[in-house]
Amino acid sequence: MDKQLLLDNTRRQFLSKCVTGMGAAALGSLLSDSATRGQGHAPSSGGIHFAARAKRVIYLHMAGGPSQLDLFDHKPLLTERNGQLCPEEFFKGKRFAFIKSRPKLLGTPFRFAQYGDSGAAMCQHVPHLSRVVDDLCFIKSMHTDQFNHAPAQLFMQTGSPILGRPSLGSWMSYGLGTENRNLPAFVVLVSGQRGPSGGTALWGNGFLPSVHQGVRLRSRGDPVLFLTDPPGISRRERRLTLDSVQALNRIRLKQLGQPEIATRIEQFELAYRMQRSVPELMAIDREPAYIHKLYGTEPGQKSYANNCLLARRLIERGSRFVQLYHWGWDSHGSSPAENLRYSFVERCRQTDQATAALLVDLKQRGLLDDTLVVWGGEFGRTPMAEVFTKKYIGRDHHQHAFTIWMAGGGVKPGISHGRTDPFGYAVVENPVHVHDLQATILHLMGIDHEALTYRFQGRDFRLTDVHGQVVREVVA
Repeated sequence: MDKQLLLDNTRRQFLSKCVTGMGAAALGSLLSDSATRGQGHAPSSGGIHFAARAKRVIYLHMAGGPSQLDLFDHKPLLTERNGQLCPEEFFKGKRFAFIKSRPKLLGTPFRFAQYGDSGAAMCQHVPHLSRVVDDLCFIKSMHTDQFNHAPAQLFMQTGSPILGRPSLGSWMSYGLGTENRNLPAFVVLVSGQRGPSGGTALWGNGFLPSVHQGVRLRSRGDPVLFLTDPPGISRRERRLTLDSVQALNRIRLKQLGQPEIATRIEQFELAYRMQRSVPELMAIDREPAYIHKLYGTEPGQKSYANNCLLARRLIERGSRFVQLYHWGWDSHGSSPAENLRYSFVERCRQTDQATAALLVDLKQRGLLDDTLVVWGGEFGRTPMAEVFTKKYIGRDHHQHAFTIWMAGGGVKPGISHGRTDPFGYAVVENPVHVHDLQATILHLMGIDHEALTYRFQGRDFRLTDVHGQVVREVVA
């Protein structure tokens, strides 16, 4: 073929001439009788690059940045120096979200004790989690590039602080698909005072086909917006309407060969199937009384506890990646809603029992071994006080050191990886960057983070960009 002719061909023109190739292949894949699979790979529940340690992920994102110093990273010296001016090297030449003048050190106002065979130090306000501490794998040396909520949440979930990149769950859907064609591979559940600062981009598909976008389920009203048929429309009429729309979509697909049209066809069909599968999924009132007592759930409410129970029901039914967001961990100390002594304690009360119950429930059902549970925020909190008064205390955003934990799914239980200095300001042993965490999560799912790519605008993109190392010390 003439070289200039090749240069003159646009992507759309090329696809329009290949309706029996790429577009048809996408349609055949998406409309197959088997579960929806990732495109461009040979996925399975056992991973796509090597044997997987986990088959599914439940990611518990505590939006707002929970204070590691008041939960898991106990620093007695910081408590001893409470109220003293912070060392000059902690402040001079450093950037913080709100601290502008040299602040005072802030020790935790809470009691800590050691729990389990691992002897892990835990705050008094997570009593339920303390009972399952030997199932947890702490990473106490996390650090990130961002110190404001939205960019840091985007960085944690998409690998970039800029809008437009696919989220972790979307990459997982793209690579592995779902094991239940009646439910999305990637589902999102939101609780707390409001949604996360990063908005819907945190579960967006970016440049991946839109079938891989996270589907948000709501615990009250329609689980998915517009899922219910309009009044007066029967199931048969809905099917006839959909068939007519799909016929038009297939004509357009044949004309243009655009894979995104095939994606739309599958999304319409999935929505139709979900009209039957989702109501049964959401019926947590059918769970036995002992389960509601374990989680602290109340059917009909919008709560983190209900969402934890829904997460278990989703992964039981074949969803690949379930993401929970619970907002309210922003503890600046500037108001009652951000006071470490009150609002922080309330967030612990809202989440502690249900988080521990999720681990217990998964374990007793034999699901924890191949389900990876991840808990953490977008960054940590400073060892210095942002506001230091008798009424309110709080900490600023801290990108240089924070804690996350993982459980199940091929991680070592009952260990602590990494260490911070005696004040909890900086990582001094085994630093783990956000890209390292992402690489490790993909690795546990049988995915090589360097090999899972998608070509967009002439470049091969991946979740970890050009960074990331698997933290092999935490892999069982």
